[in-house]
Amino acid sequence: MKDNKEKRTLPIQLQVREATEEDGTRTITGGIKYETDSEVMRDWYGDEFVEQIAPGAFDESIRTRGVVGLWSHDTSQVLGNTKSSTLRLFSGDKELRFELDIPNTSSGNDAWELIQRGDVDGVSFGMRVTKEKWSSEDREGGTKLYKRSILNAELYEISPVAFPAYPSNEVSCRSLDEFRAGDKLKVEKLLLEIDLLGL
Repeated sequence: MKDNKEKRTLPIQLQVREATEEDGTRTITGGIKYETDSEVMRDWYGDEFVEQIAPGAFDESIRTRGVVGLWSHDTSQVLGNTKSSTLRLFSGDKELRFELDIPNTSSGNDAWELIQRGDVDGVSFGMRVTKEKWSSEDREGGTKLYKRSILNAELYEISPVAFPAYPSNEVSCRSLDEFRAGDKLKVEKLLLEIDLLGL
């Protein structure tokens, strides 16, 4: 997955700052929590896994590249940009905080109205994972849950979105395949099944 962009959507309590008379700036704020399990996701083979973002995973990226704020992932509806300081990012011990100044444009006004009403209450972020660690644990009923820790990633987008939950179906994660390939118990089980079938 190191060369592919991934998007994740989180339920985030968006806070709204009313426009002031001085500059008329309308700002939304929120944060991406570190060391917090995602909802359970599934890869193409049906294996379940959760993700966590390690503290500082985006630090290098936000120092060296621009990040855009988009309205629902639409690149034609830009809400802000770190280059112009209309999107500001702050990495702390527990989360990556953001402040996004909403523009006086059609998409900006739509976004502001829907966020204020509570119709949009999630934030999605786009990233390219560059360093990760996998582990696994057995769960009740004999199933295995894999865990992906994102240690370093390039952040390229933050978007207010209407669906505040991690995606839970068919997430393509090639690095999970690599981790799973080294799982000796699974390999032994597969060999046993092949032996029983007489293949």
